[in-house]
Amino acid sequence: MLNFEFCAPTKFVFGRDGQHKVGQLVREFGGSRALIVYGGGSVVRSGLLAQVIASLDDAAVEHLELGGVKPNPRSDLVYEGIRLCKENGVDFVLPVGGGSAIDTAKAIADGACYDGDFWDFYCGRAKVVRALPHGCVLTIPAAGSEGSTSSVITQLDGNLKRGLNSDFHRPRFAVMNPELTFTLPRYQLACGITDMMAHIMERYFTNTPDVALTDRLAEALLCSIIEAAPVAMADSQDYESHATLMWAGMLAHNNSVGVGREQDWASHQIGHEISAKYDTAHGASLAVVFPAWMQYVCKHDVKRFVRFATKVWGIDPSGKTDEETALAGIAAMKAFFASIGMPQTLEQAGGKAEDIPALAAKVVNGKTGHFVELLPPQIEEVLRLTCEQK
Repeated sequence: MLNFEFCAPTKFVFGRDGQHKVGQLVREFGGSRALIVYGGGSVVRSGLLAQVIASLDDAAVEHLELGGVKPNPRSDLVYEGIRLCKENGVDFVLPVGGGSAIDTAKAIADGACYDGDFWDFYCGRAKVVRALPHGCVLTIPAAGSEGSTSSVITQLDGNLKRGLNSDFHRPRFAVMNPELTFTLPRYQLACGITDMMAHIMERYFTNTPDVALTDRLAEALLCSIIEAAPVAMADSQDYESHATLMWAGMLAHNNSVGVGREQDWASHQIGHEISAKYDTAHGASLAVVFPAWMQYVCKHDVKRFVRFATKVWGIDPSGKTDEETALAGIAAMKAFFASIGMPQTLEQAGGKAEDIPALAAKVVNGKTGHFVELLPPQIEEVLRLTCEQK
């Protein structure tokens, strides 16, 4: 196990009716004037936004609103949020929604305390040294942004989708009420299930030896998600399955299963380029890329893929070679993604095979991955595997 530092100070308020505590939570963490960041339709139609505002009013927390966050969140709303914060003395940012709203809020919190362009942080020209505090009300179990250091934003100038990790991105609190996920469209829930699984697998496939503890944690999380997913997909009112998915999504990305081990992240980087170009849902891009990446790198450490196949997917290795067992595990995962309605090929995800060289060339820094390092020619090979239906 490698040396590591891990600090996860977020206060989690999990369960029914937590949204009514938002005002006192903002006060608890020093907020007096909040910027509410949200997408639009669902949080308004469901009455959730009104409940959050009522809670803020009860706690005498002044507030402004910034709606319009889109999936694959864009830089334009970040710039607008920074302007609102600076012009109105905002001292707390409060996203209400899923990962896109939370990631947008994190970028706003960074930029509100910076004299330059917030994009300096995302392209590596500057480091976050101060940010406004933020909390969140989660409505989509997926990105894990409610407990992570991560934020991903698409810069419209150049159509660049980039991520930034910073300890300042840990929310001060996260309100997590599984009932708020009951009205999610099934496709959106399936994308979230895929995303949280991908967060675990990016950490699971590692070259670091002697990580049995976090291996077992990762496997337990994956098995819990795989068990809960079909129940939640079939019954939008089943509290326990939705609760499992909501908590698993947070654990998948707060780095509990990633400490002390080298992590990969090639599939995410490749998937980001697909999402940026075609506006494909993040989870959908990962459903296409991850099986292709696995197929491409499997022989690098076939024993790890055998463990994945047997421990997570229950593949019986009897009478099979290690490679056959490993490939059976990959096939089981791909079948699972298909069973919840995820695309199987680049074309089904909205992409085009002729764009593959351009997609590969845009991957940040010209290379990606740690389990196996991939340069543009290898990234192209992975992408070509996404065009195959097996």
